Amino acid sequence: MKIIIGSKNPAKIKAVKDVFQKYDAEYSTIDIPSGVNDQPFSDEETIKGAINRAYRALEAGDGEIGIGLEGGVQDTEYGLFLCNWGALAEKGKTPIIAGGARIPLPEAVAAQLKAGKELGPVMDAFTNKNDIRKKEGAIGVFTDEEISRSDMFSHVMKLLIGQYEYRKKNQ
Repeated sequence: MKIIIGSKNPAKIKAVKDVFQKYDAEYSTIDIPSGVNDQPFSDEETIKGAINRAYRALEAGDGEIGIGLEGGVQDTEYGLFLCNWGALAEKGKTPIIAGGARIPLPEAVAAQLKAGKELGPVMDAFTNKNDIRKKEGAIGVFTDEEISRSDMFSHVMKLLIGQYEYRKKNQ
């Protein structure tokens, strides 16, 4: 089975490979644009980015499965929350979609996002570190590393692969 991952982000790649361990799989990673804003600002936009990455990866890499993982934020009356979505694409089939963990962002971070900045650079400045998005992510920072970005996307991947296996058994 050839799985094409629509990202070069190490946290996303690790999540995909960890969940597909039981499969005899070959992996390709391609830096695929999401087709949405660099900072998705709703569940809808984040889902669309994940689906776009999955199908574009599938097409570009000529695989059996395309995976798109996308992080974003969702504004609520309780604050701006991190959100993350994933999509699994197969040729000629509707996408399999799953979402994951959510936590509110501190107002100091949320205000910068609402002013038009992207979470990755904001988090780098907030933590005085580089490439937070490729390591623990905002989720890791704000959960005191109880959950990393890879962990968060692994959960989404488990939801995706479970639906994939269910679909295979029940077609």
